[in-house]
Amino acid sequence: MKNTIKTIALLFMVSALVSCDATRNANNKQKGTVIGASGGAVIGGVIGNNVGDKNNTALGAIIGAVVGGVAGNYIGDRMDRQAERIEEEIPGAQVERVGEGINVVFDESSGVYFDTNKYGINGASSATLNKLAGIFKEYPDTNILVEGHTDSTGPDDFNMTLSKQRAKAVTSFLSSQGISSGRFTTNWYGPNQPKYDNSTSDGRAKNRRVELAIIANEQMKKEAKEKAGY
Repeated sequence: MKNTIKTIALLFMVSALVSCDATRNANNKQKGTVIGASGGAVIGGVIGNNVGDKNNTALGAIIGAVVGGVAGNYIGDRMDRQAERIEEEIPGAQVERVGEGINVVFDESSGVYFDTNKYGINGASSATLNKLAGIFKEYPDTNILVEGHTDSTGPDDFNMTLSKQRAKAVTSFLSSQGISSGRFTTNWYGPNQPKYDNSTSDGRAKNRRVELAIIANEQMKKEAKEKAGY
């Protein structure tokens, strides 16, 4: 995985150099579009070859779905607005615009969390997920990858199952709020993709997280290409 991320970073650097003049005065979404136009297909191929559908990451899902060009700019604009809505409605969520998609991380400090060794949706989490469901209804032309993660405490097989249960609990809850189950893909990784130091209590709390990747579905891509005159 580390080698894959390094390769992605290198490809982005090459793409950025190729498009240097175009990106110099671009805003954030335009920069992502120009890079997508020059290197998105290559980057998507690297993701597909090195990560694979069964072992993807939120980053991989977003970059692998790049359209690029003017169509990518249209998608980027829609994603900018959706990201802003998530930040407005759920201030504690970690919302990051990546290329043509959105990466959202929920942990114990940002609205969606689970009791120790549990996977049921508690009251605080349900309030946050209700807000998220409302936003997904406003933007129906997106697909959502839901990933479950745990800290390193306890046996790996237990954590793998727990992360699966937590990810599926989130997708089930959102589906129960009227979001089509066909929009969701659910993955789980147990303790295998930590973002923080598991040797500290704060790090472990942040690693007990649910992560989302939000990308354009085929309808939005079709609309974007029509707007771009493809």
